[in-house]
Amino acid sequence: QVQLVESGGGLVQPGGSLKLSCAASGRTLSNYAMGWFRQAPGKEREFVAIISWRGGDTDYSDAVNGRFTVSRDGDQNTVTLQMNSLKPEDTAVYYCAAGIRYWRGRYNSNMIERAVWGQGTQVTVSS
Repeated sequence: QVQLVESGGGLVQPGGSLKLSCAASGRTLSNYAMGWFRQAPGKEREFVAIISWRGGDTDYSDAVNGRFTVSRDGDQNTVTLQMNSLKPEDTAVYYCAAGIRYWRGRYNSNMIERAVWGQGTQVTVSS
């Protein structure tokens, strides 16, 4: 069993920055990607960013591309999401996911069929 624990959410003003972290423990998911998704009130969960097992390949949604950066630490068990130039529309619960079948190129929803999810962390962008 894999456990994912997110941290780093909070309240920030528009234009500000936050850094989310997700630590994986338990059964390892070698060779699988990790990623971030978000769900705003009244909306479906949406893809945000993804990073391959070794960290050499990434993909971002158009909404965050150029503002957010996903990275993975040396042991591949922690993934972070650096969020800059935050906008009110970035307000959502952010979820970490592991066990994603992504290796390169563009993300598609089939890749998360067997993903494991964290409990989520709230990000609120408001003045």
